[in-house]
Amino acid sequence: MNKKKIIVPLLLLLVVAVYFTVFRKDKKLRYIPQNADAVVLIDTKKLTGQYLFSWLTHPSVWSGSKTKSKSSGPAKDSGVRVPDFLQIFHIKDTRFSEWYTILELKDPQKFIIYLKKQKFTDKGNNCFQKGQIFLRVEGNNCIAGTSDSAFKTIHKQVLHPSANHIWDADQLIHNTLGSISFISGKKIQNFSIELNDDEIEIRNSSDFEIFNDIASKIQKGNHFLELELDKENIRNFTRFFNKDTADSLQANSLKAVADLEQVNDTIISYEYDDNFNEVEKKTFQKIIQPNYIIDLQSDNAVKIWEYFQTKKWINSENQFTAIPFQPNKISLNNNRVVIQSTWKPVKLSPQLNENYFLIRNNALLYSSLKSLTDIEKKVISDIDYVMYGNRAQNYWLKIKAKKGDLLLILRW
Repeated sequence: MNKKKIIVPLLLLLVVAVYFTVFRKDKKLRYIPQNADAVVLIDTKKLTGQYLFSWLTHPSVWSGSKTKSKSSGPAKDSGVRVPDFLQIFHIKDTRFSEWYTILELKDPQKFIIYLKKQKFTDKGNNCFQKGQIFLRVEGNNCIAGTSDSAFKTIHKQVLHPSANHIWDADQLIHNTLGSISFISGKKIQNFSIELNDDEIEIRNSSDFEIFNDIASKIQKGNHFLELELDKENIRNFTRFFNKDTADSLQANSLKAVADLEQVNDTIISYEYDDNFNEVEKKTFQKIIQPNYIIDLQSDNAVKIWEYFQTKKWINSENQFTAIPFQPNKISLNNNRVVIQSTWKPVKLSPQLNENYFLIRNNALLYSSLKSLTDIEKKVISDIDYVMYGNRAQNYWLKIKAKKGDLLLILRW
């Protein structure tokens, strides 16, 4: 038999298989409600391709990880159908921490068994919870979120038979691994997500000169936290957490510096001796405490002071109680409101006239987060710094990992 007659059809079949497996994608996004104001898309085929290429070019990982749990079972056996685009969304007028996604199930019963193996608590009516992850199985779909408060609304808007609003992936993502889109009416602002060798970048511009210029200025310090924001950036960040504060906090600029320190905290309690005399007892524990200074500047700083007083964030000793780390002191001086820790005062870094924040990793940070799992602690400990920059309409966020033997995609 002629070998060419066999090889050519096999190559054609391989090309077709690669096309349908890697390149052909269903761009119809059926699981985003109309009242979503932010959407995260992950191109799962692009992510899989990037992972496989990295895996093939790093033979050291071929033997597999010895640390993976054998009892949990692989995620591929969970009964979930992997979509071409994972669709994660935030609903307008809900808390910033509330994010949701909808999964397609190949086998709902297999998925429920998988959840129980993963130690999810069965709350009844096909609802499950583990920590801050909430799930609700609806036929061949599962609504998942960091809260369950919007499950009914999502079911009505997305999974109800009359719901027929379908987004197109090209509206939100353009040949990148992922995207974050902010939606306001018909206006959509898209940010690309790229996973590089040892960093994740989120940006809306390809002008790297701007970002390199900002980065070169702000990486010279050594504080745990440094930030400098103008009025617009203050408003944008504050609105994520509290719309009322964003509307009321009329600051023109914000500058802050913070460091972390481990200190001995004294706990005083009282016991009684055999003669029922009260005896003071002192115990000590190590706690992580920030030393910081926050400088808010405004054309009318009195209004900021009055707003803080209205919220009852300033006590009789002029301490700013909205920051739980005590002691601190808040002061009003002309056009400035300054909040400063008094344990070990720190000085502001030089004014750069840029919009940025830089958070450097610190072992004291993740060692104090006892509620995290070992995997979460490893991810946090692996991060070198998180940096944000903005100039005009150019925005950029970089999550930089420490140098390692493996690429980031193979580590996480």
